[in-house]
Amino acid sequence: MKECKLSFLCVPLSEARKEYEFYMKDKKESKLDWRKLDNSAKIFPISTGKKYSTVFRLSAVLKEEIEPRILEEAVKTTLEKYRFFKVRMKPGFFWYYLEHNTKTPIIEEETDYPCKYIDSRQNNNYLFKVTYFKNKINIDIFHSLTDGNSGATFFKEIIYTYLELMHPEVLEEDNRKLRKIEFDTEDSYMKNYDKKAKSNASGKKAYILKGEKLKLGAISAIHEIMDLEDLKKVCKEENATITQYLTAVLIYSIQQENYIKAKGKRPVKVCIPVNLKKYFPSKTMSNFFSYITVEAQLKKDKLDTFEKILDFVKSDFSKRLTEEEITKTMSTNVKIGNNPLIRPIPLFVKKAVVRLGYIEIRKYTTTTFSNIGRIGIIGKYKDYIDYFLMLIAPEPVEKIKCSSCTFENKMVFTFTSILQNNKIEKRFYQFLKAKGIKIEIESNGVLDDISKEN
Repeated sequence: MKECKLSFLCVPLSEARKEYEFYMKDKKESKLDWRKLDNSAKIFPISTGKKYSTVFRLSAVLKEEIEPRILEEAVKTTLEKYRFFKVRMKPGFFWYYLEHNTKTPIIEEETDYPCKYIDSRQNNNYLFKVTYFKNKINIDIFHSLTDGNSGATFFKEIIYTYLELMHPEVLEEDNRKLRKIEFDTEDSYMKNYDKKAKSNASGKKAYILKGEKLKLGAISAIHEIMDLEDLKKVCKEENATITQYLTAVLIYSIQQENYIKAKGKRPVKVCIPVNLKKYFPSKTMSNFFSYITVEAQLKKDKLDTFEKILDFVKSDFSKRLTEEEITKTMSTNVKIGNNPLIRPIPLFVKKAVVRLGYIEIRKYTTTTFSNIGRIGIIGKYKDYIDYFLMLIAPEPVEKIKCSSCTFENKMVFTFTSILQNNKIEKRFYQFLKAKGIKIEIESNGVLDDISKEN
């Protein structure tokens, strides 16, 4: 078949034919060589760029210096077990798709800011990037590949394999206990969504954080490392979950350090990603998450104290975090991605339309707080690990984003920001410290140390 020469078709007909053949392939074969992007993943490569990277990072802080050559071997070995990640992205005629990648990923020392846009051409076309610095191993993952929970599964296997190669004698017994690797590549959205469900999402635009921004490309990362038992005690006293409590502290910090001073009127809206595997049976490694949006009408509802904000957050969680409401939100997003009017539009047209639309859509969220929970490590492997980190990329509208994870008795709450000041992060730290929670600060040094007293 000849290449199409018409100027309005950016994709050659050979690519369109290839995509068509992909969709028509036997299901078993397609799992090995090709696969479609899941419903959530479709939108990321169309809307992403250097300003909107849609990248998240997971880091493991070990108790010893990293050996780069051993780390390279660990990544290669893990990729053979998790061939789901051994892919590259290609543009089809209507959507992007993934195909098998025969190259080896590049492992480098960390030299740049976290969660940066992944230029696959600089990493042998992989959609993730593994780096190291002193005693820390990082993996940055493009969201089209997977979500935070499945990304953590892959990352843990890299850590297991690395430690086995570093300490074969000590970990020999644990290594014999084969870790069960069981997953599939199904699009669990398509399997579980309800065609009749309708979302009750608010149409109100959110309050947008104010302040001067850092230079283009710079990202501040501040990690607040908490004693988990101290945090649990405070949450129990307030009859709140950890996610509810920290969401309330976050809203209160925004109110005190940004909202009041900017005379904000719109609601502070916090997007909370939700792991759908807790609600639907799924073993997929593809994206399978939804979200709830906590919408705090601070002025209208006179939420002027922390106690009032916490009561509101607990009530709002109970209303939104139900299987029925989660299904409505998830199903609405699936229906948008499968709209029969959208599917036949050529990819280059989709890009232009979606990017314009996303500039507007992002105005409906103040910030995001993603808590992936406990990262469980088996056997003696945990003896070599200090703690884990999770980071998500901030962007021009959501100038601050928040994330957290737990390992043993350490919970790390991370702020990633493009603002020049760290007043919200400092207010958050001071509030928790005043509650008697033991808390330490680490950062990438872009902003001042927030643990210093004025």
